[in-house]
Amino acid sequence: MFNLQQFVQELYAKRIEDCTNEELYYALLSLTQRFSGSLTTNTQKKKVYYISAEFLIGKLLSNNMINLGIYEDVKQQLADAGKDLIKIEDVELEPSLGNGGLGRLAACFLDSIATLGLNGDGVGLNYHFGLFQQLFEDNQQKAVPNAWITPESWLKPSKISYEVPFANFTLTSKLYDIDVPGYKTATKNRLRLFDLGSVDDNIIYDGIEFDKQDIFRNLTLFLYPDDSNREGELLRIFQQYFMVSNAAQLLIDEAIAKGSNLHDLADYAVVQINDTHPSLVIPELIRLLTERGINFDQAIEIVSSMTAYTNHTILAEALEKWPLNFLEEVVPHLVPIIKALDARVKEQYPDPALAIIDENERVHMAHMDMHYGFSVNGVAALHTDILKSSELKAFYDIYPEKFNNKTNGITFRRWLMHANPRLAKYLDELLGHGYHHEATELEGFIEFKGNADVKAKLEDIKRHNKRKLQAHLEATQGITINPDAIFDIQIKRMHEYKRQQMNVLYVIHKYLDIKSGNIPTTPITVFFGGKAAPAYTIAQDIIHLILALSQVIANDPAVAPHLQLVMVENYNVTAASFLIPAADISEQISLASKEASGTGNMKFMLNGALTLGTDDGANVEIHELVGDENIYIFGEDSQTVIDHYANGDYSARAFYERPAIKPLIDFIISEEVLHYGNEERLYRLHNELINKDWFMTLLDLEAYITTKETMFKDYEDRDAWLDKVIVNIAKAGFFSSDRTIADYNRDIWHLEPAQ
Repeated sequence: MFNLQQFVQELYAKRIEDCTNEELYYALLSLTQRFSGSLTTNTQKKKVYYISAEFLIGKLLSNNMINLGIYEDVKQQLADAGKDLIKIEDVELEPSLGNGGLGRLAACFLDSIATLGLNGDGVGLNYHFGLFQQLFEDNQQKAVPNAWITPESWLKPSKISYEVPFANFTLTSKLYDIDVPGYKTATKNRLRLFDLGSVDDNIIYDGIEFDKQDIFRNLTLFLYPDDSNREGELLRIFQQYFMVSNAAQLLIDEAIAKGSNLHDLADYAVVQINDTHPSLVIPELIRLLTERGINFDQAIEIVSSMTAYTNHTILAEALEKWPLNFLEEVVPHLVPIIKALDARVKEQYPDPALAIIDENERVHMAHMDMHYGFSVNGVAALHTDILKSSELKAFYDIYPEKFNNKTNGITFRRWLMHANPRLAKYLDELLGHGYHHEATELEGFIEFKGNADVKAKLEDIKRHNKRKLQAHLEATQGITINPDAIFDIQIKRMHEYKRQQMNVLYVIHKYLDIKSGNIPTTPITVFFGGKAAPAYTIAQDIIHLILALSQVIANDPAVAPHLQLVMVENYNVTAASFLIPAADISEQISLASKEASGTGNMKFMLNGALTLGTDDGANVEIHELVGDENIYIFGEDSQTVIDHYANGDYSARAFYERPAIKPLIDFIISEEVLHYGNEERLYRLHNELINKDWFMTLLDLEAYITTKETMFKDYEDRDAWLDKVIVNIAKAGFFSSDRTIADYNRDIWHLEPAQ
């Protein structure tokens, strides 16, 4: 056992008791980096380069201490000195390197790659301000820069830099590394983040506006800059090429250093393309190999044997298609390669649906990935089936051997051991520590179904977590919540397909129901958290409705004691770590067929919340594991939804006219809501739901209300409810990202674990 007091004394010539929380944070940062520095870097011959636009890694202090095996020791020594590790963690700024599930998944994967002793690094960009920091003003979302980089941080500058050529200039990158220690391993991996030394935040004005044409000063300022205009789209291409060119050059250099002659590059490296953002890595690798003397045909063969693509969506707008003339303007040296790749496809497969460059001169990134990679995977069983049978059927028909499923997972270190330490400790007492490494050992928890003592303990843990959330929201937003209420939580990026708008309509239903005298047995608090993209007007309108409605409810003395609506400001990994352990109900209500997987559903399940959801994404696999009686499924199935789209026969207005629905929709523009709301936003949302409703909110609304009311009724039978909780926790082991990464390695990467 190391002596934390001695370490602090050497740093500050003070006792722990006399240090500020800020001093202790930097002491623990230094201590953790020292422990991490003693680990060796993975050196196996073959390495995976996991390239992703996002890595939503969250605060790293406690996660890294858990993985290094010093967390409990540090926490105890701090407590002995009267210090609270949670308050010390408050000092840490959360890295702004991601937005939603895509980035959080990538972070979990890096943790699991390291934990399994596999040689694999993440590669991305070092965004200075992330997506944005979300503030609420006048019941509307306001976006401001989300600064996180400080002189002392987890970022470690390296000596590596590369020249990245663009049409009219060349940029020189700077590489920063963040160590990624595995759970109690002797080796570590890294998150490699490329940056540009000339980036200048002085060009930002009016929230997160900036000159999108000043590439020297803006390139790594923000994640997903607004691409609703031409300058924004071009900037996205600049970012993506900067990311993949650096990644490709790094990959080649590391392979050569190990002895590769480049003809055998696939023996040394495999590239996992995480969504379509890194797709330009394919022509870039071909370009770099041909520059080094390999002929074009061989270069294509080499690259095709070492690149794999993960599809994260069936939403057409999320499968990137760049105008060819935009690529000619930014990366003209790649255009002849892309045209040659397209010509080969068209020669072999004349079907226009398979083309890389379509008739409108747009380059389909996913098409390039599927033609010139060796693996295409979906991220949940239903998602992969839909890709094969519908969205990507033309590709599956010609490349059936490439398609495979890799159901997503989460790291239990972050989402159980750190986020819910009381539950983790209790599971340790009942089951031992085996599930830390082999998550399916949680299955043994099902033996405690019906055990009154276990149920009482679970109640105590949930109550404690609700009070933790209560204190967090008091401190961060000045919001007071009732810890004795049912906590019904929907936290994810704001998007119409995720149907936060349906949940709000339920809240309106409940508000009107309580006004009519139907008082719920237990008070209900409905939580939302999530950001709306700056150009996504309807998503921002939904946030506005939530905030305005929350004031309607809070200021109605007949309803406020029984119903509360809370929108968590600037939802991020830290907020999730408070919300998820406190949840009773997990809202997973996307329109069936639209959610690729979801990982929030897995985190909630692991922490003892019950799922209220459609049979969509990984909900399908949760449903199969826990059984009908331990999940609340509603709504039309995916095939019915797909048929509605195909037939064009869904009419929102027909549903709107139903007596159970019309009053809820019209309440959006009622005098009560308009009193707190913006008329333009509310009328626009009202009109959208009646006349378009592209993601079929109203199709499932009545079933949603009925199922949710059943769920609230069932909550009152605490004995039966807690049996369901036990089953959900016990069955969560399948959704460990360690299992997912083992599947990737077995079927796609074929890496040798460290000895």
